[in-house]
Amino acid sequence: MPSVVRAMLTSGNLRRRNLTAATARILRGSVLASVGLAGITFLQAQAPSSLSTRNENGTISDAAVDERVESILHSMTLDEKVGQLVQYSAGQPTGPGTGRNDYNEMIARGEIGALLNVVAPHEINEYQRIAMEKSRLHIPLLFGLDVIHGFKTEFPIPLGLASTWDPALVEKVSRVAAMEASADGIRWTFSPMVDIARDARWGRIAEGAGEDPFLGAAMAAAYVRGYQGSRLDAPDSIAACAKHYAGYGAAEGGRDYNSTEISEHTLREFYLPPFHAAVNAGAASVMSAFNSLNGIPTSANPFTLKQILRKDWGFRGLVVSDWESVGELVAHGIAVDDATAARKGFVAGVDMDMASSLYHDHLAHLVESGIVKQLDVDEAVRHVLRVKLALGLFEHPNVDEVAAGKALYHPGSLALAETAAERSLVLLKNDAGAKGKPLLPLSKESGNLALIGPLGDPPPTDPQEPKNARVSLTAALAKQVGSDHVFRYRGGDVLHGTDQEIAAAVAGAQKANVVILALGEDPDMSGEAASRSHLGLPGRQEELLEAVVHTGKPVVLVLFSGRPLTLSWAFEHVGAVIAAWFPGIGSGPALARTLFGEVNPSGKLVVSWPRNVGQEPLYYNALNTGRPPGRIDLTHPPTTVDERYVSRYIDEQNSPQFPFGYGDSYTIFGYATTRLSQPSLSAAALNLSFSDQNAVVKVESEVSNTGARSGEEVVQLYVGLRGTSTAQPVRAMKGFQRLSLGPGEKKTVEFELPAEAFAIWNDRNEFAAEPAKVTIWVGPDSAHGSAAEMEILP
Repeated sequence: MPSVVRAMLTSGNLRRRNLTAATARILRGSVLASVGLAGITFLQAQAPSSLSTRNENGTISDAAVDERVESILHSMTLDEKVGQLVQYSAGQPTGPGTGRNDYNEMIARGEIGALLNVVAPHEINEYQRIAMEKSRLHIPLLFGLDVIHGFKTEFPIPLGLASTWDPALVEKVSRVAAMEASADGIRWTFSPMVDIARDARWGRIAEGAGEDPFLGAAMAAAYVRGYQGSRLDAPDSIAACAKHYAGYGAAEGGRDYNSTEISEHTLREFYLPPFHAAVNAGAASVMSAFNSLNGIPTSANPFTLKQILRKDWGFRGLVVSDWESVGELVAHGIAVDDATAARKGFVAGVDMDMASSLYHDHLAHLVESGIVKQLDVDEAVRHVLRVKLALGLFEHPNVDEVAAGKALYHPGSLALAETAAERSLVLLKNDAGAKGKPLLPLSKESGNLALIGPLGDPPPTDPQEPKNARVSLTAALAKQVGSDHVFRYRGGDVLHGTDQEIAAAVAGAQKANVVILALGEDPDMSGEAASRSHLGLPGRQEELLEAVVHTGKPVVLVLFSGRPLTLSWAFEHVGAVIAAWFPGIGSGPALARTLFGEVNPSGKLVVSWPRNVGQEPLYYNALNTGRPPGRIDLTHPPTTVDERYVSRYIDEQNSPQFPFGYGDSYTIFGYATTRLSQPSLSAAALNLSFSDQNAVVKVESEVSNTGARSGEEVVQLYVGLRGTSTAQPVRAMKGFQRLSLGPGEKKTVEFELPAEAFAIWNDRNEFAAEPAKVTIWVGPDSAHGSAAEMEILP
């Protein structure tokens, strides 16, 4: 037995109970409701419907579903059981193909349980007709798709949605995605991606909620609630799939599919909480990942798939492999042939094999030869049938082809997309201009605008998209100041540009009063298989940027990207910078309204923004080390022994360009002293309080808007523990709240912290509170805020 498994088993039920309570409390503390009373805003700890208080009717835990599962299972042959564990792509591939094209015949024989990438309603109905009419047991197919940030109505990428710090908004976005996808017959999404991502080189940082497990848990639960609705069997609900389990976001070197080495302590403290939150929220499925974890591929890892997911967390849904990740066990080197790979993936806990065909080719023989137990196959089939029954597929397998298109691009959905885009924008810099005023917001009397750069006006990608649904940034700016005052120059493409194109753009800038630069990455430069070793502007965009800035015109840089970009020259020389991510179908109006001050930017970073790619991986909740630099000036190379022999670079600062949680505003927010309801807590009492919902300490701080504009602030709470058995981060987030304040308005924000806010994974890999010195900060980001001290006594 591997040592990591022994460590898990020694702590027994205590650890499992504590972990469940911990993640439940993470969710309660981050799904926030504001209740105003006499100028005080209270932070309410609400239990979402996914916790123990939820009604389990219409979920994968519905007892009525279990009875039907057993009835169907009793009638199945071995080949039919194996068929339920097989999934193929019958549409646009998202990975290497299998070469099969005999899906109709296989479905009729009951040899396929699910298909992915089939998006046309009539094709879904045809495949489903074969399953329901020609297969012996008439078990419906489950159709899945990567519905990542909207189905047809395109919302900001998940990194942008997380930058809203608004789980309720994310839930609404996911509900729209579910309504549209289900109308076309898609009842299973391979989303949310809840991997913690600390390295901007990794392309899939764009698909998640960033580097923090507390925020990540809140977003994971919001996605699940949105996709699955109040009941899975509602016709507009789809099954969620938390991916990629587990540790995929820690790929070495930021290179996709690469190996990961994560201690059990770090895995539990940082990487697993968002997955556990998704499970607690009722996620119907989990996807095993591509990577190896501590030498064991995650699609053949019984410790994560069976011990933690099934035994510790009580997950009852479906585990599906990522694309061919079972077949890739051969390339990983833990299987010498496909049959061994099928055995190892299945025995470890992967219920359904996506795309590799290994279960179809080998699993029945492995059972007949006694290598794989029939009882294990039965259990895996239960997981698949439970999801299909919970979705109501047996009663309603087909798509209403006439009504399908009517669910797409509703006016309310498009309005929500614009709201989401507005809230996702992060104002990184807004320096004073020539008259001493910040460059943004622009005035409608600003004069002529030159919009320069290859981005900002994305073309429609869906032939069903209504003609006027997508408004370009050019058109949105023209609506603000008139088309006669907006000049458009591309200056080249994202990856290429000629001298003539750059020269034309510079000439256009010289004729303008203000320049808006729309630069960054192509959308396909982030996401899967899109890791980068250089994080600057691709192509000749840096040259274009510098040439335009050297005209002396006021410049606003709008960055489109799926990750932070290292732009030291730009941050030094450009007056105003907005991180727009990829904001979706509502991007044009959202950006224009923000640039002209109709919307006050309120997005906050969910990743630490690096100064230099050499700082990666970079994250705020790091350990202090034994030689922290403290107050040493790191802006110059070391010149003394004291300056040199600390944890530092000799050619770069340790700190990020912008810290986690940062985002500027057109107004100014101030924070008063952080106040605590009591000076001390008891570790023994805390360890007895994990299962209840009572606050153990209340934290208050007065937040004021001292500017001339109304604005929204994300108030953040961080905790630091010292004197514990394991080293803890200097700061770790334990609460946040969006707060609206008018000019001159003040509100007292109150956080109610539960026992789990002070618990850690200790030196025995148990989740518990320990005696410690405690610092609590309330502030605007992870690097600032007012601190208060308390103590945890034995």
